[in-house]
Amino acid sequence: MREDTRWKIVAALGLVTLSLALYTLHFFIFHDSEHILIFLVSDIAFLPIEVLVVTLIIDQMLESRERQQRMEKLNLVIGTFFSTEGTPLLAMLASADPHVDGLRRELVVRDDWTHSRFRELHTLLKEQPVSVEFGRINVNLLGEFLFAHEEFVLRVVENPMIFEHESFTDLMLALTHATEELKARKGLAALPPADRAHLERDINRVYGALVSEWLRYMEYLHDHYPYLFSLAMRTNPFDESASVVFP
Repeated sequence: MREDTRWKIVAALGLVTLSLALYTLHFFIFHDSEHILIFLVSDIAFLPIEVLVVTLIIDQMLESRERQQRMEKLNLVIGTFFSTEGTPLLAMLASADPHVDGLRRELVVRDDWTHSRFRELHTLLKEQPVSVEFGRINVNLLGEFLFAHEEFVLRVVENPMIFEHESFTDLMLALTHATEELKARKGLAALPPADRAHLERDINRVYGALVSEWLRYMEYLHDHYPYLFSLAMRTNPFDESASVVFP
């Protein structure tokens, strides 16, 4: 028998024994078996309601609170990712986006933005997905950047909390796959057209997920951490006038 199962059985038997002992003590003191029987039936009748309250209401409240705390920790991981790799990579890929000028106008996030403004941009990104042109990418520089951050990405992926954030998990999978694709090639200078098109799709998968997650993270900072949001605005990869130094 497993140790945890044995412990549960011992605990259950101990609680039942304690209950019987208390009922027996009550009988010897008051000599009123009818009173004991009435309360026993009453307690059993109330048990389904008690189970309902504990399992469906209190447990849900506790689970919601625990999930909120886990998401706080997860957003710390996401913030570390963007400050270490995500934001520089976003700037690199955006420079290869032929439609980046229109995107820049939309993604210059300000502190007076509302939730509806963020929602509008999420909708816009779904209707008009971002994309890069492979010919505009410095593939060797991109490969060197991704290879240099492989260990960091591995540490992020090893964190079990990221799997509670589906879209961020998709970003990590896309980023890991693109890195492996680039690393598997002996040279990136002279690739055949079909291979270039394949790599372009992999990079665009990363780019699209990266922009969406960056926007979600900016909204999170906007709502919860104004001082972090201030730095994020001053390092916005889409804002050509952004400067970390206050004028």
